[in-house]
Amino acid sequence: MSPNGRKKRQSPDWPSYLAARRDAATHPCLKRYFDACTLSPETPIAEVPMVAMDMETTGLDASRHGIVSIGLVPFTLSRVRLIQRHYWIVKPRQPLNRESVAFHHITHSQVADAPDLEVILPDLLEALAGRLAVVHFRHIERPFLDVAVKARLGEGIRFPVIDTMSLEARIHRQPLWARFRRWMGRPPVSIRLQSSRARYGLPAYQGHHALIDALATAELLQAQIAARYTLDTPVGQLWS
Repeated sequence: MSPNGRKKRQSPDWPSYLAARRDAATHPCLKRYFDACTLSPETPIAEVPMVAMDMETTGLDASRHGIVSIGLVPFTLSRVRLIQRHYWIVKPRQPLNRESVAFHHITHSQVADAPDLEVILPDLLEALAGRLAVVHFRHIERPFLDVAVKARLGEGIRFPVIDTMSLEARIHRQPLWARFRRWMGRPPVSIRLQSSRARYGLPAYQGHHALIDALATAELLQAQIAARYTLDTPVGQLWS
């Protein structure tokens, strides 16, 4: 228990999982990726190389929907490396639908000429290797990539992430006052990406573009650490 009597948050045992995957992975791309996953949970967050990742998809269920675009922005707490950014439009194996097109504005003609995810996987995994992924809502990027990689390479890919939405939820959804607010029938504090950015004085960006949302997520984490954590905070207290 922590000094205030609340149950201390348990971090997943990512080092053991990643070590096991390093031994078990057989596809060369995945083996290189897991060979580079050597981050210790005790590493101070200021020393961690990171990459913000965002995806646009045909829906919200990784078992029924597919990836349409991926944006990556490498960064540290002191610098966003836009020159190293990556952005791909890929052709999903599932058809686009009207609702998803209205969100991400990627059209049927754009995906018709786009490569399958398998074509860009070597570049994607190389860009992720050796960096901790940062996302806003881990229940999209991690499961979608796992399902898509498994369908193409026969092996899945799971990895630790820092979820900026989860960090906001710790502050605005999980404390006693937040639960009391819901009990009183008041709407919960929004922890969506743009609402979260606004609380830290960050500018509004156009949403639902994978590269722009990846940049927005990188900047949000920088602001969250500056406002609520220290540079010495162990990464194991932040990742999920």
